Amino acid sequence: MFVALADATRRSILARLSSGEARVTDVAAPFDIALNSVSKHIRILERAGLVVRRRAGREHYLRLDPRALTQAADWLTSRQRFWVDRVARLQVLLDEQDAHPIHQPKGVRRS
Repeated sequence: MFVALADATRRSILARLSSGEARVTDVAAPFDIALNSVSKHIRILERAGLVVRRRAGREHYLRLDPRALTQAADWLTSRQRFWVDRVARLQVLLDEQDAHPIHQPKGVRRS
């Protein structure tokens, strides 16, 4: 998922598909790269579950599947809660330490 989102071309494809289903050739048109290269980007997006392809005769249509983005956002939110909690606990410990400093023998420096 994150590898798929890391590339600017793939993010542009997703942005285009966020406005609705489109033919592969229409999605590829704005890019100054070969259709084959755009197809490789699309396959990466498909493998990540971000894009779904449908065929109608010879035409291939793509649409954004937001479920994968929702799963990624949920995972990021859970990681964010984890780290916010850890940082809050660290702040409490540091505040307690500042309120009650440990007396050290002379000559010993606290870093």
